[in-house]
Amino acid sequence: MSSEIENQQIDLQQLQGWLQDRQYDRSLAYLNGLLVNEPSNTDALYFKAVTLRYLHQYETAGECLETLRQLEPNHSRALQEQGHLLRDQKRFEEAMSFYQMATRQNPSLIASWQAQQQILKNLGQNQAASSLQEQIDHLRNMPKPLLAVMDLVARGKLIRAEELVRAFLQKVPHHVEAMRLLADIGVRLGILDDAEFLLEAAVKLEPNNLQLHVDYLQTLRKRQKFAAAFAEASWLLEQRPENPQFQSLYAIEAMQTGDYETAVKYLDSVLERIPGEPTTLTTRGHALKTAGQQEEAIASYRAAISSQERHGEAWYSLSNLKTYRFDDGEVSTMQRLEAEPSLTPADRVHLDFALGKAFEDRKDYAKSFDYYSRGNQIKKIQSRYNADSMTAELASQQTIVDSGLIDRFKGAGCPAADPIFILGMPRAGSTLLEQILSSHSQVDGTLELPNILALAQRLRRGDRISGKSHYPEVLTELSAQQYREFGEKFIEDTKIHRKGAPFFIDKMPNNFRHVGLIKLMLPNAKIIDARRSAPACCFGGFKQMFAEGQEFSYDLADIGQYYRDYVDLMDHWQAVFPGEILLVEYENVVADLEGQVRRLLDFCGLDFEESCLNYHETKRAVRTASSEQVRQPIYTTGVDQWTHYREFLQPLKDALGPRFAEQFDV
Repeated sequence: MSSEIENQQIDLQQLQGWLQDRQYDRSLAYLNGLLVNEPSNTDALYFKAVTLRYLHQYETAGECLETLRQLEPNHSRALQEQGHLLRDQKRFEEAMSFYQMATRQNPSLIASWQAQQQILKNLGQNQAASSLQEQIDHLRNMPKPLLAVMDLVARGKLIRAEELVRAFLQKVPHHVEAMRLLADIGVRLGILDDAEFLLEAAVKLEPNNLQLHVDYLQTLRKRQKFAAAFAEASWLLEQRPENPQFQSLYAIEAMQTGDYETAVKYLDSVLERIPGEPTTLTTRGHALKTAGQQEEAIASYRAAISSQERHGEAWYSLSNLKTYRFDDGEVSTMQRLEAEPSLTPADRVHLDFALGKAFEDRKDYAKSFDYYSRGNQIKKIQSRYNADSMTAELASQQTIVDSGLIDRFKGAGCPAADPIFILGMPRAGSTLLEQILSSHSQVDGTLELPNILALAQRLRRGDRISGKSHYPEVLTELSAQQYREFGEKFIEDTKIHRKGAPFFIDKMPNNFRHVGLIKLMLPNAKIIDARRSAPACCFGGFKQMFAEGQEFSYDLADIGQYYRDYVDLMDHWQAVFPGEILLVEYENVVADLEGQVRRLLDFCGLDFEESCLNYHETKRAVRTASSEQVRQPIYTTGVDQWTHYREFLQPLKDALGPRFAEQFDV
């Protein structure tokens, strides 16, 4: 996050002394001096806004906070300060909105909770005010080191937060809240094994702590341990059957196991208790969309918007259907909302991507690109992605996993031939290939399974959340038995997603980074490289708002560099595993569907079935952004859509380099 940007250090003790002594002019002069040399110093901007508020220069203070939020949209103390600024101007409803945003971003901000409580009391909403007291008391009773950890986590300073909470646990072992915070850091870092272990231990220490069970459930879901997560959701629902949160969690777990009918039933139950709740209506839309009930999904998304028009996820969900077209009134509403300064960063991002799609459909490509760029810029600010680090990481795979290593472990690993891995770049046609293959009677389609990525992450960091990276170097140190156990565990853990067919698909795109690991643990697995031309694939990723895991997509130069690295690594895998990886190009599938289908089936050792050509008629849940597109016959209109944006793509072309330059000449 941009809070990691190196700002010139502020002398906080001196500055706070001036503010306490009401030496506001002195404070302002000091901060202005810092900002002359470093105008993007977020700490200086924050304290300048505070100082200006004390001086009652509200308009200038607001401008200062707006600049800060442009640099760091989720700066929780800036959101809190905006609340203070509006409160001091007696604009209480607007202040309330910013205090709520601040506490969602950083639950440790006790001043924001207290301010919300006071505003509610002033408005005569005493019951609502009382409901906040439990959170305020919880924060007051929390050890100060853990409050500092919560603040660091909210600011994205995860390594420092981890150091503090580990130091606290050394002094106070088995402190449940500290364990919960450490698990949260693990989840944010993608170290899900450790997070699960910590929460499992914490639940045993406090078995009746419902929040711990909720956190444990959500971690199990991220690990796609759906049976265990469903058991947790069932337990929570048994404890409080009428609790809307637990009904919603149960519905989500039902969705994860493919039971969309049950999911919708429980979401409807939540809506009976909380009519018009926008998040529930949006989740309901997701369930209906995934089950192929598009019209019902659209109605649910629209109901969410009718209830809360600022709910950006519902607007984006409509656009993400790909086949939905916004009318003029909807576009006008989205533009008005997107321009509101009090909109949350998350809602703004959703609206930016929805507007990008809306203007693309209207063939106003300049305006469309502008909105896509705005959304990506916010996402990039919030990201810690480093393109050069990724290049080095992928290059290390080529250095470590060579023919010598593969020969050394020949015959090792689990011999199961069940898995078919479809991998590559996102937006390259992998969902189409999955839909084709899963239309075969011998193949189960599943989803983008996280198992390989989780194993690589565990190997990368050993048994700790932080420390020196051990991957891929550790691949040279493992034994044949360990590789076999990894493969057997993968087969066992993925059984829940299967319906009984001899083969199943894992279509996690990012698995291309770990083909070496896959073939060492599952030497008979089929690998299919789903590829699309560089400009089409990269721009397709740039205009798609991914929930997580594709941080390279927020910048044209980053995505170009990533695509180049991907192709280089796949060239290496082809050399190391000759004849064991099938390259399937999207453009060839569109041009010659039957020829490519037969080629796919031959590679997988499957007899030809007509159903694979009629893939769009296959009734199955599809959870990716292409869900509605793969329910249509093959079409060619998407092949060259990127050409409408050609004039904006020079950073992408430069990053891709000479090897792909000709692809921009179509």
